[in-house]
Amino acid sequence: MRGLHLLLACACVAPAAAQEMDTTAVPTLQVTLDEAIRRALDVQPAMVQARGDQRNAGAGARSAWGAFLPTFSTGASASRSNQPRFDPNSTTQLPPGYSYSGSLSASLELFDGFRRLASLRASSATADAAGAGAANQRLQVRLQTMQAFYDGLAREDLVRVREAQVQRAQKQLDISVQKLHAGTATRSDSLRSVVDFGNARLALVQARGDLATAQANLGRLIGMDAPVRASSDTALPALPDTAELRGTLIQTAPQVIQADAQARAARAQVWSSRAQYWPSVTVSYNNSRTGSSSPNLPLFNNYRETFSWRFGFSWTLFNGFQREQSQVSASVSRDVAEARSADTRRLVNAQLTQQLVALGTSFTQIEIATENVAAATEDVRVQQERYRVGAGTILDLLTSQASLTQAQTDLVQARFNYLIARAQLEALVGRSL
Repeated sequence: MRGLHLLLACACVAPAAAQEMDTTAVPTLQVTLDEAIRRALDVQPAMVQARGDQRNAGAGARSAWGAFLPTFSTGASASRSNQPRFDPNSTTQLPPGYSYSGSLSASLELFDGFRRLASLRASSATADAAGAGAANQRLQVRLQTMQAFYDGLAREDLVRVREAQVQRAQKQLDISVQKLHAGTATRSDSLRSVVDFGNARLALVQARGDLATAQANLGRLIGMDAPVRASSDTALPALPDTAELRGTLIQTAPQVIQADAQARAARAQVWSSRAQYWPSVTVSYNNSRTGSSSPNLPLFNNYRETFSWRFGFSWTLFNGFQREQSQVSASVSRDVAEARSADTRRLVNAQLTQQLVALGTSFTQIEIATENVAAATEDVRVQQERYRVGAGTILDLLTSQASLTQAQTDLVQARFNYLIARAQLEALVGRSL
């Protein structure tokens, strides 16, 4: 009997010890959802890479336009030799000294078998694909941030659920001890209350650990080296109107836009490879001046001018089937890109159905879980009163308390599932609902 009293005494002072051992500090930095998304978009490597791909695609488009312009080059040189030399403007032998030269060249490809036109279309489609890819990556980072943010909120709610569980278990333990001392309860009631209280404390410790992990993950995601607390500044959003989504989603989904642009780029590459079967026509101009006296810059006007025009025509008649191999490779890439584009449309359509079902299911689960929490709360109140007056057993009360804890946990999970389903649907359609 003395051992039981010692055990009960330890259990009664456990709440204070638990408070002292709770080292989970509240993070100094708290962010709202909008701020977390903004920070994540600035620091996430995938987003930085997507923006880099977009810049590269823009540079490629400018280069494709530049292929229609002539190429210019210029040069100048000065040299000195210890050997006698001849004046380029006469036959007079000159003593060793400096000689100068300057040149200007220009060239333009007049016809290339429509290769530049195909490259222009391909670069434009590639730029569109990079833009759609950046938009899609932005949505994915936004979704990832929202998942981490909502996970932090859910973990905080679960900590509060476990704290309420500990408080109920402590209250029940106090009642059991009082009834045991009064001789109206059995030793088994007190022992079950001790076990229930211990399990509640263990669940609280686990919930606090999960919360710390979620806050650390959120901090890493938004570029912070310390845990970050998610600050909820809005109520649970209402169920959105999804009646018009399916009709417009297929054409506006970033995944579909990106896949279509990649298919267009692949088709343009096929035309670019066909340019090898056509001849090439070029024109070039060269102007050079040399002399031994100090040049009159910038055009060396005091030197005799030498210039030339050149028109070129070339046509590869046979190159060991390399053109054919290039054509086949481009055609295969086009077929694969078109198949991926068509499959992406079907995938988005299937994902839309899945997300709409998940959204409606989770919203219904919230309503049911809310009703269950209200019913379980009342049941616990009734069972506590029954046990206090001796009309109920400790097992009935513990069962009711466990049901209430589970109902509260289910409500937190249902809200989390609803928010995640909504975020996934927004990432799929490419806009906020």
